[in-house]
Amino acid sequence: MKRIITLIISVILLVTLFAGCDRALNNEKIKVVTTVFPIYDWTENIIGKNNDDIDLTMLLDTGVDLHSFQPTAKDILTISDCDVFIYVGGESDEWVEDALKEAHNKDMITLNLMEIIGENALSEELKEGMQDEEEHDEEEHDEELDEHIWLSLKNAKIATSAIAEALGEKDADNKENYKKGADEYIEKIDNLDSLYSEAIDNADYKTLVIADRFPFAYMFRDYGLDYYAAFKGCSAETEASFETIIFLANKVDELGLKSIIKIETSDGAIAKTVKNNTKQKNAEIVSLNSLQSITEKEKSEGADYLKIMTDNLNTLKKVIYK
Repeated sequence: MKRIITLIISVILLVTLFAGCDRALNNEKIKVVTTVFPIYDWTENIIGKNNDDIDLTMLLDTGVDLHSFQPTAKDILTISDCDVFIYVGGESDEWVEDALKEAHNKDMITLNLMEIIGENALSEELKEGMQDEEEHDEEEHDEELDEHIWLSLKNAKIATSAIAEALGEKDADNKENYKKGADEYIEKIDNLDSLYSEAIDNADYKTLVIADRFPFAYMFRDYGLDYYAAFKGCSAETEASFETIIFLANKVDELGLKSIIKIETSDGAIAKTVKNNTKQKNAEIVSLNSLQSITEKEKSEGADYLKIMTDNLNTLKKVIYK
């Protein structure tokens, strides 16, 4: 993979070497590139949706999630010539290092958000009953950090402040405007964070069953929720073993849960099988949105980070109350 990206970069550099010129002299827009949708939406709220001075691009806009993304030559070119590049920074972003190494714009500001949240980053957890990945070589048993940092509103506030600082560093004339945009957006995040806390503090159920991958570790950590799940958040598994199905079904019965959770991209097959192996066989299957696969079409139709996180809260309310 690295060789392929290096070759792509080499070709692109031949094209871009003579194409670049100072944006300030040419009165060009500042080019900001983000990877996943949550970062795009945070950035758009900071700069304002009608800002004509910034060209904002979301790289992962086809519905592929972070773990499956492989950059095209066009993607590498977009990054190579941008002014600010903002990305998650987890294991799925290993390609970024090669892409940035030979970037055409040597004054580019890069923002690795996993580095920004620092000690708030969580390691992926192998919980009781969870189906483990197929056995790997011992070298591959290193701790893997959970990349789904955007599913924490607390992380969103940290990231929003950092993005505003990066934009202000690149565009000093509008630094105060970016700070103002960030402050106003963080206030909205704070309001939603309070609603989550209030709802979950009064929950009847604080241990839930997710018959799917589990990308919600940051959300659950923030509000003191516990869980049992079929797979880890970054798992590539799609079929659960009989043992995992029965374990989760027994947990639904044991905890007296009325709902089973899946993620938005799942067909729900595992959740249905778990449901059919419970005693009552009447649990409702509900979806939480992991915001991993928002498309350009959804974005153009008004997809919104805070709205989706509000929808997630409303879904949780169905699950955590009797």
